[in-house]
Amino acid sequence: MTTVSVTYEEALTRYEPVFGLETHVELGTRTKMFCGCLTTFGGEPNSQVCPVCLGLPGSLPVMNRIAIEYTIKIGLALNCSIASWCRFARKNYFYPDMPKNFQISQYDEPLCLDGYLDVSVNGQTVRVGIERVHLEEDTGKSLHIGGATGRIQGAEYSLVDYNRAGIPLVEIVTKPVPGTGSLAPEVARAYVTELRDVLRSLGVSDVRMEEGSLRCDVNTSLSPLGSGAWGTRTETKNVNSLRSVERAVHSEIERQAAVLDEGGRVIQETRHFHEESGETTSGRSKEEAQDYRYFPEPDLVPVAPDAAWVDAIRTSLPELPSARRARLIAAWSLSDLEFESMRNGGALDVVEATVVAGASPRDAQKWWMGELARRANDSGVEVSALPITPADVARVSALVSAGTLNDRLAREVLDGVLAGEGTPDQVVEKRGLAVVSDDSALLAAIDEAITANPEVAEKVRSGKVAASGVIVGAVVRATRGQADAARVRELVLERLS
Repeated sequence: MTTVSVTYEEALTRYEPVFGLETHVELGTRTKMFCGCLTTFGGEPNSQVCPVCLGLPGSLPVMNRIAIEYTIKIGLALNCSIASWCRFARKNYFYPDMPKNFQISQYDEPLCLDGYLDVSVNGQTVRVGIERVHLEEDTGKSLHIGGATGRIQGAEYSLVDYNRAGIPLVEIVTKPVPGTGSLAPEVARAYVTELRDVLRSLGVSDVRMEEGSLRCDVNTSLSPLGSGAWGTRTETKNVNSLRSVERAVHSEIERQAAVLDEGGRVIQETRHFHEESGETTSGRSKEEAQDYRYFPEPDLVPVAPDAAWVDAIRTSLPELPSARRARLIAAWSLSDLEFESMRNGGALDVVEATVVAGASPRDAQKWWMGELARRANDSGVEVSALPITPADVARVSALVSAGTLNDRLAREVLDGVLAGEGTPDQVVEKRGLAVVSDDSALLAAIDEAITANPEVAEKVRSGKVAASGVIVGAVVRATRGQADAARVRELVLERLS
């Protein structure tokens, strides 16, 4: 326990941070890795199990071909080499939520090796090296009942749900990432963000961190500036949000700097991240290597992907996020900040679909990132989950461009569509929301407003044109916002000239 505290800025004047990430991704296959049990999230506990995933005597695993294909897709997207021959191994250790007392994983012969992923932070491109991408099976889930933390300490008893046991799990391990200095926490977050987008674009996982289908272990170490030596790393386990990845690196840099400043020694260990405080606490020492007694899985044949199959998978890869980013920034004349705002707001797909449906990029951004984002936030849902389609938004944009609606009326049309009243055109008709463009109707309202505001009318006649705003406002109110204010102003000035 340290008795001094060190600020982040102070730490970076004396130490060089190095981080690495181990990201576990549950693949979105319909069935488990080695059996036919379903992988649906949220099922009744222990309702999606069988003798194979429970590890009962006499049961034999059979490989899920789609899981192999998905892993190759990930490896190719991360610029990895795909092994022409590899195999699974048994990783032996005891844990209550692992029914077989071993995990079928890949050890010294992973499916994908030596890749990279480029990320952009503050205008800088950082290349994060990928050590390996390997495939294994997930464990079950322990539920600790009672107590205040949800952890085993203080719990009254524990239950185990084996529904998750056996789900295909890909582990993506980076190489150590040095040289990022003060940007280390931001680069770590940017890497996980970009990786999540790559996985989502490939369609291999729903990458929902809140459901545990994407989980990160964050390794952090410090070394004295200019020493050229590597510091002792800690491993912060199961960090489950993008913001927490950044905070975990930040917190460990401050904590380790305080330990070293006191003349102490950083212990190689696992640590737990606490969302409420943003700090880490000690878990399990890893100073002595644990012997997992790896040996080749005797019940599975080796995996030898055919080169033609790998080439076909490569050809089928969709446009990756980095290429999409470059294309949209150029085509829509976006700044990096505008693009990141759309991506972080979960609106990129619907904005692009709205442009495809006929709206201009600016109009599509305006409605999705403004009015609709506000409504999504009020409802506590993703903007893409609102009950309105990109085609609906493109139609509203077209009606505004044609002068049929103004922005205020367009917002009412959006209200109607979101309330289930039909298409934008049906809402316009039902609610009578079209802009009043008939000059005779406008002139009648203008004459009433002039009669009601004689002093203002006299000011306009005397040359104080700005005063016409009072009469224009009165006409807009009288027509329930359906008058075109610019046309009303023209007619007012003509009337009073």
